[in-house]
Amino acid sequence: MEAYHDGRPSADEVYLRICRVVAERSTCLRRHLGAVIVKDGQITGIGINGAPKGLSPCASVGCIREIQGIASGTQIEICRGIHAEQNAILQAGLAGSQGAVLYTNGFPCEVCAKLCIQAEIARVVASGDYPDRRGLDLLFQAGIEVVILPPLEEVR
Repeated sequence: MEAYHDGRPSADEVYLRICRVVAERSTCLRRHLGAVIVKDGQITGIGINGAPKGLSPCASVGCIREIQGIASGTQIEICRGIHAEQNAILQAGLAGSQGAVLYTNGFPCEVCAKLCIQAEIARVVASGDYPDRRGLDLLFQAGIEVVILPPLEEVR
C-alpha cells in the first residue's frame, strides 16, 4: 500500500486499520477478525466474527471446533460463529431485512439461521423439512418466531 504524496495513508491502509480495530470486538476464541465495506468512500457495513446476535459467545459455551480439534479453515459450517465478512455484508443490507419475514419451503440450515439472526429477520415461515435441525434451534434461541406449515402442493 502506498501513501499519498503528502505522507497521508492511502484509503486502503485506513480501512485495513479500521478492520484491525473492529476485530478487537470479536467474540471468537480462535481468531479476531474484522471487515469493513466501503461504497463511494462511505463505510456501509462493519463486521466481526463471533456468535450471532442474542446468542451466548463461545467464551461462555465453548468452541466446538476447538473441542473436536478441527483445523482452521476447514469444516466452517460447524462453527457457532459468523464470519466478519458475512456480518459486514449483512449490516450493509440490514435496512432491507430488519423486521422482515423470511419464507422458505424447507427450513434454514445452521448457516442460514445465523444469517437470519444477523439480518434481524423477525419471523421465519417454513414449509417442508430439512435433515439438520440445528438451524431451528438457533432461531429459537435468538427469539425469532418460527412457523412451520405442512408442505404445500408442489407447483408445476
